[in-house]
Amino acid sequence: MSSSGGEFMVTVRRKEVVAAMLPMQKHWLPLSNLDLLLPPINVGVFFCYKKPRGSASGGDDFTFGSMVRVLKEAMAQALVPYYAFAGEVLSNSLGEAELLCNNRGVDFLEAYADVKLQDLNLYNPDESIEGKLAPTRKHGVLSVQVTELKCGGIVVACTFDHRIADAYSTNMFLVSWAEMAQSKPLSVIPSFRRSLLNPRHPGSYAPSLDHMYVPISALPPPKVPQPGADPLISRLYYVTAEKLSLLQTLATSKSSSYKRTKLESLSAFLWKMVAKSAHMENANQKICKMSVVVDGRKRLSSGDEDRTTAMASYFGNVLSFPFGEKTVNDLKEKPLSWVGDEVHDFLEAAMTKEHFLGLIDWVEAHRPEPAALNMCCSGNSDGPGFMVSSGQRFPVTKVDFGWGKPALGSYHFPWGAEVGYVMPMPSPTVDDDWVVYMHLLKAQIELIETEAAHIFRPLTADHLNLFD
Repeated sequence: MSSSGGEFMVTVRRKEVVAAMLPMQKHWLPLSNLDLLLPPINVGVFFCYKKPRGSASGGDDFTFGSMVRVLKEAMAQALVPYYAFAGEVLSNSLGEAELLCNNRGVDFLEAYADVKLQDLNLYNPDESIEGKLAPTRKHGVLSVQVTELKCGGIVVACTFDHRIADAYSTNMFLVSWAEMAQSKPLSVIPSFRRSLLNPRHPGSYAPSLDHMYVPISALPPPKVPQPGADPLISRLYYVTAEKLSLLQTLATSKSSSYKRTKLESLSAFLWKMVAKSAHMENANQKICKMSVVVDGRKRLSSGDEDRTTAMASYFGNVLSFPFGEKTVNDLKEKPLSWVGDEVHDFLEAAMTKEHFLGLIDWVEAHRPEPAALNMCCSGNSDGPGFMVSSGQRFPVTKVDFGWGKPALGSYHFPWGAEVGYVMPMPSPTVDDDWVVYMHLLKAQIELIETEAAHIFRPLTADHLNLFD
């Protein structure tokens, strides 16, 4: 047994399926064109809770059994409006994924881990979360695991099919689940109005989308894994508001009329770091790619009040993945302000209504053949690449099931692609500080930890006030 929380046993005590509490007429729900851009990958999210201090009346009402009961009852209620999470993804006659809304339900596991919350090695989720506290999704769209810890704290973790929901949609569900647990009215009712993302007739799209996405048939053959190849690993870091502000200053050029955003600045800094870690032959001439995920809800509803309301509650994927590509040498040698400008430029092109309408039309023009994001394609890149997502709307403090706010909430996404993935999220303890999830090559992580240790601090129990 290790005091670092590395070696601990998890025992699954019970498995069951939680279905929506009301009967549902079985029906098919087609995926939108933007859903069809997502491959069949799973996304994990987890929340850590300290041992509850008891009820307002002074009694110790919160046993693990009572908390699990609350979670299951609230889940059964939340699955009524969020029926997509209780269904199954199957292939239709064209070979495209389609959602069967049949109230199959959610696989729900109860477990025990012989480790204290403050001893969990959260800095290394590959060791503490993966395969232990995060469930493996085997059936349906969503799986949940609730784990009791030795200290009386609990971890609530979910794994979901990305083809059915993006982070925005999942966040809506998580908040609704917590509201149901506290018998509160739902702050948002999800909408599955696929017509909001219908293609245009005739369709049209910018030629740049042919560079962003590639039909599967046009892909080069997969690269053969090299023996001893550098593995992708996951880490969690803590970044203070002060350091983010410093990066903003450095990433903003004197000619810019306003500051680069925190996300642009962090992305620019990491782009430089990843480029600097490249050590293949002729590394300086290689191309280093970085994508930043853009949510299209506000873009698609610009100038239309009714559409704004509808898109705000839309459940599904409304994402684009614009990317920039620069030589390793340019990214290494030029100042952070230059890199910040490059990030801003490729992002700005994707932040329009026309970009998202064009993306919907591009998928329609290539259906039923699936497509892949160019920068993620095996054998398609001669240099390093990674993706940055924004978790700044991650509602950590709102996922309160009645026994207090989480001490930590984080996405966990070792997604199996050959390129890395980074997701910054708000700190649960200090306003404007960030928790940053990184899934990058080991060599990239090592360089970041060597040269940017003053910015990226390994996440510890101290950052989360776990010892009070």
